[in-house]
Amino acid sequence: MANVSMRQMLEAGVHFGHQTRFWDPKMAPYIFGERNKIHIINLEKTLPLYNEAAEFVRKVVADGGRVLFVGTKRAARDCMLREAERCGMPHVTYRWLGGMLTNFKTVKQSIKRLKDLEAQAEDGSFEALNKKEVLNLRREMEKLERSLGGIKNMGALPDVLFIVDVGHEKIALAEARKLGIPVVGVVDTNCSPNDVDYVVPGNDDSMRAIELYVTGIAEAVLEGKASVPSVVESTDEFVELDATGKPTEEAKTGRKKKSTAKKKATTRKKAVVKKAEKPAAEVPEAEEAAVETPPAEKAAAEAPAAGSEAAEKAEAEVEKPKAEKAKAEKPKVKAKKVATDEPETGEAPAKEPEAEKADEDGTKSAGSATA
Repeated sequence: MANVSMRQMLEAGVHFGHQTRFWDPKMAPYIFGERNKIHIINLEKTLPLYNEAAEFVRKVVADGGRVLFVGTKRAARDCMLREAERCGMPHVTYRWLGGMLTNFKTVKQSIKRLKDLEAQAEDGSFEALNKKEVLNLRREMEKLERSLGGIKNMGALPDVLFIVDVGHEKIALAEARKLGIPVVGVVDTNCSPNDVDYVVPGNDDSMRAIELYVTGIAEAVLEGKASVPSVVESTDEFVELDATGKPTEEAKTGRKKKSTAKKKATTRKKAVVKKAEKPAAEVPEAEEAAVETPPAEKAAAEAPAAGSEAAEKAEAEVEKPKAEKAKAEKPKVKAKKVATDEPETGEAPAKEPEAEKADEDGTKSAGSATA
């Protein structure tokens, strides 16, 4: 973080406020007095508050957060754009669109449209269109670039807003308060410090003063990025390094714990090997017991024989019903023969009525003769 002294603030004109008739009574604790109907800001309060705000920004960035630089007034536009790009943070320097934070879902669609137009311009898709269509698309791309070019790589809502002149950026301040995003703001004597989390009382119109604020915050962002612990991959583990490039204390303790654990594991293995060598001497006894197992083998050999006998019995039982069926079929054949012979023997009874008729005729003729 850039060490800003009170002399630098005096030379930059940070202590000059607005005219006394435009003052906000809520800024009274930060006002030293007045001179020629202009309020003078107390730099003894401004300097520690500024350092506190810069330290807060540094911690947020060190934790992986984003800081959105907001400064759309002419005096702050160029400086804000330059310093935000230097520290690699998103920025809004042209115009704050209503709903840029509260309606970020729709803003992301516009950002996607901007990226698509840029891709078409790079791959030569505009060459297939006529002159008028290309002109309209380039105008649209330039308009989106002015409004959203600074946040097209932001990806999500910021973690902190840094605002120069909270009175001029009241819409951005209101959206940040609604979403609970902390605000670091430069507040002049004509603005209210109520909605600002980290107040930096000072002149917000002087270009030198604005450059002093923005440069200090950008330096804090760079320091926060530099203090992020980098992870270095070694042969067997990941080691966290601090800002100086040395392993952190946690990494060292972790290594010690792992080394002690390895030593304990090796001692346990040695003890297990020693215990395993003792039972190895008792193995011959087990082999002798294994030699005496032929009776079991005989029983195992007899078991298949018994199994084969049982299988033969089962086959015999299966064959018995077949034989019984064959015997049952033989009487049926004889019965058929008997049935076929019956009609031959039955022809004689069919002729008996004719003989009876002949006897009756004989008796009748005998009777007539006697008569």
